[in-house]
Amino acid sequence: MIDVNFDLKSPEMKRKTCYFLILMALPLVAFTQTNSENQTFGVKFSGLIKNDFFRDSRESYTIREGDFLLYPKEVNPDADGKDINAKSSFNFLSIQSRLTAKITAPDAFGAKLSGVLEADFFGNENAAFTDVNGFRLRHAFVKLNWPKTELLTGQYWHPMFVTSCFSGVVSFNTGVPMQPFSRNPQIRITHKPGKLSFGAALSAQRDFTSPTGSSVLRYSSLPDVSGMITWENPDKEKKRDFTTGLIINYKSLQPLLHTTKGTQKFVTSETVEGLSASLFIKYKTQDYTVKFQGVYGQNLYDLLQLGGFAVHAVTDTARNSVKYTTLNTLSFWSEFQTNGDKIQFGLWGGYTQNLGSNKSILNYSNKVDGTEITSRGNNIKSVYRISPRIIFLRGNFNFATEMEITGAAYATRDNEGKLNRDNFGIISDAEYIHNLRLLFSVFYNF
Repeated sequence: MIDVNFDLKSPEMKRKTCYFLILMALPLVAFTQTNSENQTFGVKFSGLIKNDFFRDSRESYTIREGDFLLYPKEVNPDADGKDINAKSSFNFLSIQSRLTAKITAPDAFGAKLSGVLEADFFGNENAAFTDVNGFRLRHAFVKLNWPKTELLTGQYWHPMFVTSCFSGVVSFNTGVPMQPFSRNPQIRITHKPGKLSFGAALSAQRDFTSPTGSSVLRYSSLPDVSGMITWENPDKEKKRDFTTGLIINYKSLQPLLHTTKGTQKFVTSETVEGLSASLFIKYKTQDYTVKFQGVYGQNLYDLLQLGGFAVHAVTDTARNSVKYTTLNTLSFWSEFQTNGDKIQFGLWGGYTQNLGSNKSILNYSNKVDGTEITSRGNNIKSVYRISPRIIFLRGNFNFATEMEITGAAYATRDNEGKLNRDNFGIISDAEYIHNLRLLFSVFYNF
């Protein structure tokens, strides 16, 4: 006898039951109707089934059981001096598979109304055995489209992730940590009077957050602010398309609500502000496509970049009040790919460097006692990656193979065991550690 016990009162079971009911109900609403004004509304379903098979030559920093690769781990010697992280591994995963519902509806406020609801099985947490294969919200947004203006509200790509110019690599990391990556609840407006388009967005944080969670952005009482300008020049006769643009981003965080001194607590309102910018270029012909993106970032931890923030100084020792400073990075990537109908070749290359801070650094935590780390890769000088790929296409089905060579330059240590970096976080001496990932993927779009 098999004893199956469902605790319907548990939050996890309630969440899974809700998702199950939604999935069961989807076919019932997959229809199209026409109202009295001949305007249609309904739901159209599409999706992706993706299987990844990969092998790494070394332990690496990853997300979701290794599917989302960041960079190789540093040397970790055991008692005999052997590197614990010098271990190869493999994995097979299908968690990138997703289901998309595209929704149409009658016009509203004189604009075309549409929406997208999309979910996948990537999960929301990185802890092993708890949320991998978890059904999670990927995109959920509504758009109002007037002749020259678009208003988008909901969860969508962060403005620093450029949907018209992003890495076409097979790996799910999409070029991270050289390319910004995040989906955010937001309000975005875009105006396109001609070849130029202008946009602005206010964003919150959800799946990928600042070091200690999304609350540090919310406590600042100011959303993430972005401004975008894009120029598109398509040539239909010659089948060419040129796109370029600039993005400016401002973010303010309040890491703490209070400081602690002994058993006493003191209210604080200290914030840390970061200003970032990105330039992108894409040139596409019938035969090939070339892309480039460069990013200068202050405190882009939430976009899966190197950096974050650190404590600059203690301003009041009686209350442990502190001032913060951003940890800055520079990154760029470029890509060339062919556009064949049956087979495509691609070569991607990227580089990112830790620029340290504009101010001296007291420590890399948001508490003076050093209990919470607030940066990514502060012991890394730079990371580079080279990724050649081949994709075979047959209609909606294709399979691909890709090789990722990723090197991370970790700071060496002096005779006293201290990292070779100065008070501004600038690393003076580093050694590269490498990982080789061999990836084979199968795609089916429906």
